[in-house]
Amino acid sequence: MNTTAIPAKQLPVRPLGHTGMDITRVGFGAWAIGGPDWAVGWGPQDDEASIAAICHAVSRGINWIDTAAIYGLGHSEEIVGRALTQIPAGERPFVFTKCGQVWDPEDRNSKFRVGKAASIKAECEASLRRLGVERIDLYQMHWPAEDGTEVEEYWQAMLDLQAEGKVRAVGLSNHQVPLLERAEALGHVDTLQPGLSAIHRGAAERELGWCADHGTGVIVYSPMQSGLLTGKFSAERVASLPDSDWRSRHPDFTTHLQRNLQVVEAMRPVAERHDTSVASVAICWALAWKAVTGAIVGARGPEQVDGWLDAAWLELTETDLREIGEAITSSGAGEGPAFPA
Repeated sequence: MNTTAIPAKQLPVRPLGHTGMDITRVGFGAWAIGGPDWAVGWGPQDDEASIAAICHAVSRGINWIDTAAIYGLGHSEEIVGRALTQIPAGERPFVFTKCGQVWDPEDRNSKFRVGKAASIKAECEASLRRLGVERIDLYQMHWPAEDGTEVEEYWQAMLDLQAEGKVRAVGLSNHQVPLLERAEALGHVDTLQPGLSAIHRGAAERELGWCADHGTGVIVYSPMQSGLLTGKFSAERVASLPDSDWRSRHPDFTTHLQRNLQVVEAMRPVAERHDTSVASVAICWALAWKAVTGAIVGARGPEQVDGWLDAAWLELTETDLREIGEAITSSGAGEGPAFPA
């Protein structure tokens, strides 16, 4: 695998919508470093390994980190904040985080999707403290609210935070076109963060076209489908996952595992042709959609960063995309269009 094709700090960048930020094609995803002991934890995680992974990613040229308050109930943001103190000020990456999910301190398995303006503003202040920054580069509403709050209320709160200088840009995550339209009527939706992988492709059918038409940057999450598309999963590995790892009970890794692994097998010869990893091919499949600006990729240690860094510059060919698309179609894996357009 070629991890030295491009020297550090010279990775290609793309403009993130109209935000004025140019970001590398891949960014560091900080979900897993939130650790165990919460509703959607990834099992045990060493904090020092997390910090080392972040610092290594930045040293290799990655220029943005995506986290959220809910990841580890604030723990992920705290770890990102600790990592930032170890990076020279002039080399620090953009920091993106998310709001709109809160929890009961007495119940670590709780999480509630809220949208009241007062909550959004309080969550922003808490994230600023945990991250140790004066301004968040991109602040995103994690999910549509489920507490009865309309999108207009929480989107106006986000726009207010932007006007106050607490955040540089504002975006939505996991929002579909009707809600994007309502938010856009109040103020520009700078970015959208949908899930997108060769398994789950719904956003390619719906939201990507809207974003292209409105100048909205797109950063996709789970391009490796939470590790499933790395080429390292099998039924035996799934069986060995601890109960504290949410993947141990998710249909993608249980009921639908075999059909999903057929897609992985189609990626192996593509990876061999490019002298890269299956993980990098999976990421590049998501990046092949023209509306996509960048992909969020997690790592729990420095060696995992090197396992997918090629995706920062690799381009898949028409033949590559056709082979993968045919495997998606024949296997019946997931949903949505199988061929990037």
